[in-house]
Amino acid sequence: MKRTPATSRRIVVLGAGIGGLTAAALLARAGHSVTVLEGSDWIGGKSRRIDVDGQRVDTGPALVTFPRVWEELLARYDALGARRSVAPDGATVAALSLQRLPEVGRYFYAGDSVTLPVPRGHPWHAAWSRFEREHGGLGPEVTSMLTADPASPASLPAIGRVFRLYGRRLTTRGFLDGLTWMPDGLREVIAIHTLNAGVSPQQTLALYASMPAIMATDGVWVPEGGVNELPLALHRLALHAGARVRTGEPVTAVQKGLVTTASATYPADIVVSGLDPVVLDALLGRLAAKSRALSCSGVAIYAALETPLPEGTATHSVVLPDDPAALHQSLDAGVAPKQTMAFLNYYRPNEIYPNDRATVAVLLTAPADGRHYDLATPWVAGEIARVSAAVGLDRPISELFRDHVVLDPSYFEVWGSAGGALYGATNPLWQSGPFHRPGYNSRVRPWLWRVGASVHPGGGIPAVLGGAMTAMHKLIGRLDGR
Repeated sequence: MKRTPATSRRIVVLGAGIGGLTAAALLARAGHSVTVLEGSDWIGGKSRRIDVDGQRVDTGPALVTFPRVWEELLARYDALGARRSVAPDGATVAALSLQRLPEVGRYFYAGDSVTLPVPRGHPWHAAWSRFEREHGGLGPEVTSMLTADPASPASLPAIGRVFRLYGRRLTTRGFLDGLTWMPDGLREVIAIHTLNAGVSPQQTLALYASMPAIMATDGVWVPEGGVNELPLALHRLALHAGARVRTGEPVTAVQKGLVTTASATYPADIVVSGLDPVVLDALLGRLAAKSRALSCSGVAIYAALETPLPEGTATHSVVLPDDPAALHQSLDAGVAPKQTMAFLNYYRPNEIYPNDRATVAVLLTAPADGRHYDLATPWVAGEIARVSAAVGLDRPISELFRDHVVLDPSYFEVWGSAGGALYGATNPLWQSGPFHRPGYNSRVRPWLWRVGASVHPGGGIPAVLGGAMTAMHKLIGRLDGR
């Protein structure tokens, strides 16, 4: 029999992104009446499935890291109800086949290239081996911090072990600069990962330095069929638990006890928002808060190719700027950098995706300026040429496109936050990463809870999953009178 709480509450979840769907699945599984309202016609938020020249392409996050966070979510889901998470036909509701990539990625910097883990024979191998030996085993500790309140006594052992590594060097930049034995190039390859949280290594805790080593040890993964399979699995979990998910129904106003859309009103004892705070404030009828610095945005180019790329092209390539410090300064100033950090994600026919043509994603880190960009934009064209040359192509990769789609800051602004910032406004240093305590619950409005990438930034999919788990654990406990 399904678990029944002391009092079943009417809960409306705003947004069917990864955070909102995670919240909906757990709340419905706990026995509450849950309705998810999504303004777009798809589920997944930034993780969206599109068609490019008849090929399946997924937007948004390209990789899944910290797979134990997903396993923890399934364990909590099962623990909340007596029903097993299987559909009537016996198929597993949350079926998700994760495929481990052979490497974290191939990195191009200052004319050199290296894969992580750094292979034997490379000049950086000894330094990387030492770094991975010291940091690569932190996966369980970081998973614990991602899925539990860092102020909880249960988190203290993990936090203690992590902090002993960094000492008084609190920032990613400060910690890495203190490793005098590390080659400068490797230091920059590691430091650039802080842009996964949308900010520079001066603005993140030292913990971010450990992430590449943990990813090398625990692996980076892609679900068979594409990353969008993860929000689709969350959607199935939510529906299986009894939640109702309504797409194409943008919310127009939120107030205590009631959520309004253009076509209906929904009574709500509790509202859980997966929206950016700026968007949520507008729905609450609040004046915009004083503007804060924004995390980065991006220009994402998804394409189907005329022909496959040369043999040996990595699945996941990262092309660094020659001057990372100048990149961070430009992003902080809200202007396009001379050179940016770029990703090239490449999938051969029938590799991960069931496509008969090769596909690519060229992802350019951009300022959150709300602007429209396309292939003809000089900055975009220049960066495409630079990235293409770095990975060994004899012409710009755009010349190989059969068809393409460009998502830019103006797109992300419509579906996300001011300027198209991928992680919303930046946080103070001590609130970066899994150590911080986000404002999951509003003290002024105790009926309002928040989840999502702008609430618990950094770390991509596992941070959003973990943040939603932490918030819903608190909420379910309160509703149960615990």
